[in-house]
This record gives sequence, structure tokens and C-alpha cells, in this order.
Amino acid sequence: MTSSEASDQQRSYDPAAEVVELCRDLIRIDTSNYGDAEGPGERKAAEHVATLLDEVGITCEVIESEPGRTSLVARWGGADPSRTDALLLHGHLDVVPAAAEDWQVHPFSGEVQDGYVWGRGAVDMKDFDAMLLSVVRARQRAEQVPDRPVVLCFTADEEAGGHKGAQVIVDEHAHLLEGVTEAVGEVGGFSATVRGRRVYLIEAAEKGMAWMKLTARGRAGHGSMINTDNAVTRLTGAVARIGAHQWPVRLTPTMEVLLATVADLAGTEATPENAPALIEEFGGAARMLGAVISNTTNPTMLSAGYKVNVIPTEATAYVDGRFLPGFEDEFFATLAELTGEGVEIEHVSHQQPWETPYDGDLVAAMTRSLLAEDDEAIVAPYLMSGGTDAKHFRRLGMRSYGFAPLRLPADLDFTALFHGVDERVPVDALEFGARVFDRFLDQV
Repeated sequence: MTSSEASDQQRSYDPAAEVVELCRDLIRIDTSNYGDAEGPGERKAAEHVATLLDEVGITCEVIESEPGRTSLVARWGGADPSRTDALLLHGHLDVVPAAAEDWQVHPFSGEVQDGYVWGRGAVDMKDFDAMLLSVVRARQRAEQVPDRPVVLCFTADEEAGGHKGAQVIVDEHAHLLEGVTEAVGEVGGFSATVRGRRVYLIEAAEKGMAWMKLTARGRAGHGSMINTDNAVTRLTGAVARIGAHQWPVRLTPTMEVLLATVADLAGTEATPENAPALIEEFGGAARMLGAVISNTTNPTMLSAGYKVNVIPTEATAYVDGRFLPGFEDEFFATLAELTGEGVEIEHVSHQQPWETPYDGDLVAAMTRSLLAEDDEAIVAPYLMSGGTDAKHFRRLGMRSYGFAPLRLPADLDFTALFHGVDERVPVDALEFGARVFDRFLDQV
């Protein structure tokens, strides 16, 4: 009998019993976040989660930053009164919008088809919300609460930078996070297959965020005449330079560890020169990982003018910039050169990168819990290209990781599902994740 089997025999509850239905129910609640005042908000989902926790005797504090923009926080665990260092477990309730006509199934149906739960939020991140709720409810009913005090947090607005969710909690309700020293959230613990081996990626770092509005102004005039002070020309030149720039490879400590792990499987050594080739070993996941060995700038929106024969006074563009931990100065200096004269840069959202050392008891607990369910796996850290609420929570001094464990099929292009069409998560991956996270809570 393996240690995993022995541990299972001792359990009086099934941590995965509800995870699939909880995920489906959350997906059916439309919490689309359009990045402005549009959309349904998170209130209905927050009330649903509060009810689920209340059913097992866990009381939540509801925080509404604006009408409908609702987060909630609850205290749980702490069976050992000598433990005062709390652990934050956080997930967000909002999702990006989805156009139903583009999908094979309705994006808010929560349909189960071909062994997958389909819908907006299935991987970002109502899957982890469901895992967390399934485990917490099962343990609470079985009176198996963790020795360590735990703060459960479900937030609004993560998909638009967290300014109406996690930022409000940190800025105005920090007392609810008193004693928290470490945090675990989304986008980590999922598997990628490299040379036949499953490698589970633990998020230990994030790029910084620079969402920017570029504005050029010039002299208005008739489109048939010569105009050397054309705002559209000035702006599009800047946008073209920014979009075409090839940023140099820069390896942070987290990516050095990951690439060394992959290089060992490939029978070589990791260097900045062969980093792109090693990233390609991850197949579909290279889409995400290829973006974390350099800074990136992607133009995303353009706006100018109102009539074809009128040269406008003003032209605007938006750029999604992401910069590596330790390379912010290089990023902004290069950006200023690429933008050039006569274009104003305004920050829509400017958030710092972070990197947590890949060591300590929490990392050991994540590793052991994964290997207990998949004993031939490899576990390694990675740097995430996007942003999470960890950027806000880390301002209170806590160490952060991303750990929403999923054992995925080798042929699933998982990273393409984030904000993508036909977003879906394997049913058995959800159940696997609940079991792993339950083991994790035994060890924290």
C-alpha cells in the first residue's frame, strides 16, 4: 500500500465530492468584467459563495467597493492555538466577457461534455474557487480543519487589475488579513508535458503590469492638404515601433530554476542563448512561458478621427506592457525611446512585479501534495506573464505563490484557454486538484 493509499483510508470525507457541480454552478453565474461600469458585477456569485460557506458554519465579511462589485473574506482553521501565522487562500469571482456565437456551447452553461466542464471561468478561475470550496466544505463537515489559521478570500475585479477588489481589501480592510504571512492563489500547479514527463509549474513570480494610454496631438485640418503635424501619423509611428521591438532575453532566478529543470530532461545546460529553444519544449505552454524571458509590449487599441477627410487633433492608443522583476528601469527607458517626441504616456494600471524565493515549508507542502497524487511528476517554479491579485496582497508583506493544481492531458493546449473561446477544464483534473489541495492543507 502506498502512503497515498494509506492516507486516503484515514479520510472520513471526499474532498472532490462537490467540485464539479460547484464549478458548474459558478460558471452559470455571469460575472463578466468589461473593465468599466458595464457588466453584472460579482454580487450574485459572492452571495452564492457566502451561502455555501454559511451552510457549513463559516461566516463571511462582505465588502462592496461599488454597487455590485462584491468581495468576501472569511476566517477558518486555526485548530492549533499556538499557530498565529495565517495563510491566505484567494480566488477571484469575475471573468472576462465571452461572445456566445463563437463558442461550441453557451459560455455560461457550465455544460459537461466529452469529459470537460465548459464555460467562461472554467480555467480562469472558477475551477480553483470550486476546488477550494469543495475542500473547505468537506473538511469543515468532517471537523478536519487545518491547524494553521486560514483566511479565505474571494474577490471582485481581478480581470481589470483588482482595483475594485483586492486593492480595496488591502487599502481599506487590511485588518481582515491580520497575521497572514503567506498566500496561495491562481495560475500555478498545472501540468505541462515535456519529453514524456509531467512538469507541474508553481507560480513563484509575476511580471509587472504597465497598461498605458498613448496620446498624440497635432494640428487639425483638411485631409486633402499637406499637414506635417498629423497626430495619427505621430501616434502610429510610435505604436509600430513599440509593437515591433524585440526585447532581449533576461532570466530571473525563478526562470533559471525552471530552465535548468528542462535542460536536464533535454540533456543540455540552460543559457540565455538557448532559453527560447528550451521554452519550446513545453509545447502549447510556450505561448505563456515564452513571454517571461523578456519584457513585452503589445499594442491593443487604436482610436482617432471622425471623418475620412478630416485630420484630427488627437489620436490615442493603448499598450499592454509587462516587465520582468528587476528590469523595470530598462523597460521604461526603452519604452521612452521607442515612443519618441510628442506622444504622452498615461498609466491606466501600473503594478509592480514580484518574485518569491522558491523554498521553505509552503513549497515543500505543495511539492509533496502533488507527488502523493502523481509520484513520477516533476515540480518546478515559473514566472507568470499575466497578473493576479497577488500583486495587491503582497503589499502587506506576505510571500505568494500560485497553486491551483490540475493534471492535464498532454495534448491539451491549456494556456490557449485563458480568455479564449471554448474555455474548459477536464473533470478528472478538477477532482485531482481537490485531492491535491486537501493534502496540501494537511501539511501547511
